Amino acid sequence: MRADPRADFPEHPTSVTDLTAGRVEYRLHRAGPNAVVVFHGGHMRASLPQGEDAFVDGGRSVLAVSRPGYGRTPASTGTTPERFADAAAELCRRLGLQRVDAVVGISAGGPTAIAMAARHPRLVRSLVLESSVGPLPWPEPAVRRVGRIVFASGAEAATWAGVRGMMRANPLAGLRAMMGGLSTEPPREVVARLPVERRRELAGLFSRMRSGAGFTLDLRATADPRPPTALVAQPALVVASRRDGAVPFAHAEALSEALGAELVESAADGHLIWYSDDHPRIRARIGTFLAKV
Repeated sequence: MRADPRADFPEHPTSVTDLTAGRVEYRLHRAGPNAVVVFHGGHMRASLPQGEDAFVDGGRSVLAVSRPGYGRTPASTGTTPERFADAAAELCRRLGLQRVDAVVGISAGGPTAIAMAARHPRLVRSLVLESSVGPLPWPEPAVRRVGRIVFASGAEAATWAGVRGMMRANPLAGLRAMMGGLSTEPPREVVARLPVERRRELAGLFSRMRSGAGFTLDLRATADPRPPTALVAQPALVVASRRDGAVPFAHAEALSEALGAELVESAADGHLIWYSDDHPRIRARIGTFLAKV
């Protein structure tokens, strides 16, 4: 039997606190006096750091927050992006973060990040969106229907157990299966281009993912997304790949136009822009952007 792939993507300790809206799970990685707030995407939670190196390398602390239904944040805590943005702002005050350099929205976490920037301008200096859902319908109706079935409360545990089994028994086949929904490129070619270390890390990441009640909430919240981009006055940066098979590049273009934001195009083969050879360039661009806010 192969080793458990989860060892290649370690889980980090988190904390839980009770706020006005309810209980929230979070992880505060202290790396400097300034901080960013990160809302991860679907099937992720605060204990799984992804894409945070651009902020930690710049000497910033990272507050990662599990959105409703993910990790130890109940689905009842702030069930809309706006309500959870308010909960995250309260968490910042509770932790002594009176001003943050940026709020970061990844994938389905994008609408919450946009809402936090719009509703709490005195707290948030800027907005960074990575592979983010924007002001367009998402996902496609067929994907939505399947998602509501395989990630429903009675099915999601079995779905992810199946993924873990694939990653343990045949990682290459498992990665190809997962990349089929994350890239517009042929999954066999995408996986073939990945270095061995990235394959191992991705197999570990997929083996750690869980949806809880969170992804069905994401599908409900983004059925008619229309995030309040017109209310965002802060500088914004949008990063995305044209090969993203999970959130089409048109979302990034719409966000850039609505926010008056710079659009940085990643050369990644799909949704997971952090596993591309050009990610050092993306990290540097994010660092330059944050240095000016």
